[in-house]
Amino acid sequence: MFMPIILTLFFLSLSGIIYMVGSKLILLQKGEVITQKHIPIKIPDLQEFKYIVVKKLRKYGFILLVITLRASIKSSYFLKRKYKEIKNIAIIKIKKIIIGKKHGIQEHEVSSFLKKVSDYKSKVKEIKHKIKEEEGIN
Repeated sequence: MFMPIILTLFFLSLSGIIYMVGSKLILLQKGEVITQKHIPIKIPDLQEFKYIVVKKLRKYGFILLVITLRASIKSSYFLKRKYKEIKNIAIIKIKKIIIGKKHGIQEHEVSSFLKKVSDYKSKVKEIKHKIKEEEGIN
């Protein structure tokens, strides 16, 4: 899949190298090439370099600060949420254990019929409460 792309890039770069070397050879044969012993490199002065470095450091420092703050806020929110969940689960389990020890009752499942009856009673109670609110009776 990548082989045609790689081969194309290879031959393009090879042809570019051949062109550069060929043009230098032609200029060398004509005697028009001036050889230089050093390559001029533009080096910015120290104040400009210092200004650029400080500017970039401030920019990346700010980005790093924002990323760090976001990560800490998200992780603290996650930990608080999980702490509350675990705390609620632990409290429920402790209450079950304490209630079971006080009454000497062991945990057992409630029959589905009794669940349905209790659900029906709670729904009827809610309906009665709504009717009393609408009628203004307390």
